[in-house]
Amino acid sequence: MSRMTRMLLAGDIGGTKTLLGLFEPAAPRPRPVAVRVFGTLDYSDLPSMIAEFLQDDAVKGVAIATACFGVAGPVIDEAAELTNVPWKVDARHVAARFTFARVMLLNDLQALACAVPVLEASEVHVLQDGEPLPGNNIGNIALIAAGTGLGEAMLLNVNGRFIPVASEGGHADFSARTEREMALLRDVTRRHGRADVERVLSGPGLVNLFSITHAGACAAHIDVSHADAPAAISTAALERRCDGCVATLDMFVEAYGAEAGNLALRTVATGGVFVGGGIAPKILPALANGSFIRAFRAKPPLDAMLTAMPVKVILNPDSGLLGAAVFAASAP
Repeated sequence: MSRMTRMLLAGDIGGTKTLLGLFEPAAPRPRPVAVRVFGTLDYSDLPSMIAEFLQDDAVKGVAIATACFGVAGPVIDEAAELTNVPWKVDARHVAARFTFARVMLLNDLQALACAVPVLEASEVHVLQDGEPLPGNNIGNIALIAAGTGLGEAMLLNVNGRFIPVASEGGHADFSARTEREMALLRDVTRRHGRADVERVLSGPGLVNLFSITHAGACAAHIDVSHADAPAAISTAALERRCDGCVATLDMFVEAYGAEAGNLALRTVATGGVFVGGGIAPKILPALANGSFIRAFRAKPPLDAMLTAMPVKVILNPDSGLLGAAVFAASAP
């Protein structure tokens, strides 16, 4: 690679970690040159993180033409207040600080959506084959991703071209379907004033579910005040070390499938539904045991349409970063 090549800077800024990457422009999939992982809250703002990244030996001295960052929050007027991080990211300030020719911000799920058309078969796990429509008429694609928070987005098929569209659907109201979910709804509403979907489908959501499923002590001795409690709950459930944790993960998976089905209906996602985020690959055995898909399909009178939709889990942990690079490379 020539040091004179005009490169792309991409970022995936999450509530827990941030990925920054230098990419060489290539169609349809830019090639990564250097990727680094940062603890988001270890930095006071994005420019200080970028400044450190630019000192990396693989990056220093490289000419960067365009930068694109996926951020966990709504993007309004080229700026974003991050939902779970006390940062404001302003594209104009970043461009001025580093003299980049162009800086773009996307919602993090919108960035992830940009990666979907270039993912390879080895980078996804199929939960439901469905019956994809032929050619360019496959329809829209939906994305849902639980991690530190819950993100939702879509790829709208416009004359055979997919247009990534952001949403803040993770903050829409949680819809309880069972008696246990109604108890959860009452508990979350009492403690937080409102039950949005993210209070259920996220790392903190697993902790909220834990409080409903454990009438007594946890057999796995999990302290829910620890930051690693969500991972500990899901691990204990997968290893079947605690009946309450098993019930927690079962509730989580069913609610996840139901919300994925809601999003599929709202977007008429005949092109498929993709499940991203940090949680899904870690609980893949639970997602693949059938309860996710049963809850996903249980939407009469349109259950047949949902049964025909492909459903896939994204396994590539750098997909959001890749999507930001794809968007940067395709910008006019």
